[in-house]
Amino acid sequence: MRLTVLGSSASYAAAGQACAGHLVQDGGTAVLLDCGNGVLANLATVLDPLRLAAVFVSHGHPDHFLDLYALQALLRYAPQGPAPPLDLHLPPGHFERMRCLLSERGAAEFAAAFRAHELVDGMRVEAGDLVVEPREVDHGEHAFALRVTDGAATLCYTADTAPGPDAERAAAGCDLLLAEATLPEQYAGAAAHMTATEAGALAQEAGAGALVLTHAWPTNDREEMRALAAEAFGGPVSVAREFDTYDVVPHAEDPTDREER
Repeated sequence: MRLTVLGSSASYAAAGQACAGHLVQDGGTAVLLDCGNGVLANLATVLDPLRLAAVFVSHGHPDHFLDLYALQALLRYAPQGPAPPLDLHLPPGHFERMRCLLSERGAAEFAAAFRAHELVDGMRVEAGDLVVEPREVDHGEHAFALRVTDGAATLCYTADTAPGPDAERAAAGCDLLLAEATLPEQYAGAAAHMTATEAGALAQEAGAGALVLTHAWPTNDREEMRALAAEAFGGPVSVAREFDTYDVVPHAEDPTDREER
């Protein structure tokens, strides 16, 4: 199972970055975890978006879903004709909220582009060779971490969350923890997000094999983030950048295979 970072930035994208988006592939299966602004262009760099088996949206903040509108255009308006509907898994009520921004015709086209499914805490979703399990976390109403497994190894993407028992349950025993680390250290507790130190502590508590920090505020010092998380975790830590890749493998093997482009 391989993870490719498509967007590593929190809330808004700095130069050369995109907001939340992570591609997971195993065999012939590809799923997208979040689809924030700038993600679709980066996805198209590494994979034909029409090859996606499913898209999962962790929660209803714009930096995690805005490029779904662009993806809809790709699916419905290509000169060769509409593509088959794409499975879209997202929090309860969010699909209808997205359609409210569109005209009556646009809302109908949006509904035709996707097969919408509501995320349910603990309900396993099969997507080709992968199984995705949403776990509700502490980030306002209906926010979900996403655990992805190929049957051998497990990736946990925390999405946006405060530290605490919900995040610990979601991350428990994962081979690769893809954890948000939005807040500078001096703002710990100021919002329902984590600092790099808190993400490192989560990885240690969960017994994760390796840690990748993502959803970084654009002005954060990423090398400082890595050092602080490594001190709290005691295991291998990377800070996500666009187009980095990681092989997700059981703890006994080397869990990272970073490629910079």
